[in-house]
Amino acid sequence: MRKSILLFNFSFLFLLFSCKEQGKSYPQIIIENTTEADRSLETVSIDLDTFKFENKEQEIVIRDFDSKEELISQVVDNDGDKRMDYLLFQPEIPAKSKKIFEVIFKEKSKETDSIPICYSRFVPERTDDYAWENNRVAFRTYGPVAQKMKEDGVKGGTLSSGIDAWLKRVDYPIINKWYHKELKTDGSYHKDDGEGLDNFHVGVSRGVGGIAKKVDSIYYFSKNFTAWKTITTGPIRTSFILTYEKWNADGSIISEEKKISLDYGSNLSRFEISLKGTDTISAGLTLHNKEGEIAVNEQNGWVSYWEPLDDSEIGTAIVVPNDNMIGYEHYVTNKKDESNLFSTIKLTDDKVIYYAGFGWKKSSQFNSHEEWNAYLNTFSKRLKNPLIVTVKQL
Repeated sequence: MRKSILLFNFSFLFLLFSCKEQGKSYPQIIIENTTEADRSLETVSIDLDTFKFENKEQEIVIRDFDSKEELISQVVDNDGDKRMDYLLFQPEIPAKSKKIFEVIFKEKSKETDSIPICYSRFVPERTDDYAWENNRVAFRTYGPVAQKMKEDGVKGGTLSSGIDAWLKRVDYPIINKWYHKELKTDGSYHKDDGEGLDNFHVGVSRGVGGIAKKVDSIYYFSKNFTAWKTITTGPIRTSFILTYEKWNADGSIISEEKKISLDYGSNLSRFEISLKGTDTISAGLTLHNKEGEIAVNEQNGWVSYWEPLDDSEIGTAIVVPNDNMIGYEHYVTNKKDESNLFSTIKLTDDKVIYYAGFGWKKSSQFNSHEEWNAYLNTFSKRLKNPLIVTVKQL
């Protein structure tokens, strides 16, 4: 059960039918799949103001109307005001069908100390990374201390706003384990002990979805993030915000703030980037040793790169919704780490939205570039044909 990013405010819907059980009435969520394919691993997001949820000692639970099976769900404080804003869950909807779910209220379950499947955090013990993961993939990027170390010539520094890929091949959280292994033991996350490893070199490249601005024939980009804020972690989604110092693209001063989220079951993180100083931006994929195969589907709004990596292969990609990909460039240079496959994206209301991620062959998720590109086509088509959500409440 799990993915399709829909934000609805149905607070004006306070009529129509409800289900009754032992004299109780519950709001209904009706989800329709109009496509010819079964849908799962897509996140439905509903404004909590839709429901009369006043008792903070209770929690919201979603359950199937017919089977009464409870679904995994998550509530999210999206703006940091300590008030929950959205309800997330991932239904399974067969092709060309509707399903009904009901919203019930129960006593809050006891919190546990376990790490959520969709997890992110600032990592001060390893300089100042920010890392995030779900059950399929993991990523990280770099903060201001790492930048200063690099600029001061201190060993261990990193100067990059690129996005690093951590190649996991297990479905449980590994971020904390791998940092502990690297920093507190004789082991290293650069060696695969069965869970995966970090062997994806980023350098000053864009990694997996870092941005750049092209002026004439040169790409310019920001340095490391300067501030961070975790929004949520949980069984369905982790999200956070990264802020960057203003940067100069040949005279154009650009401000940049990234809101990044990663949902259960997805190989692609969602990037929502607020920008000023430009009306277009490019998101890139590193070409490493330039030994891979590019693929582009302008109709479905994606670019892809499949390449050998040590003893396996990896596919990376950028998917741009709403026909906002206005071009691409296979940019090859002799400058170290600066060769990238770029997707050029137009801004709407000072923002760009795109998805970026990877599939590692050794994880057994994708065995070829054909399988990887087919996944991207399916992902894009789902964005174009979201699940239809209706809320009915007495």
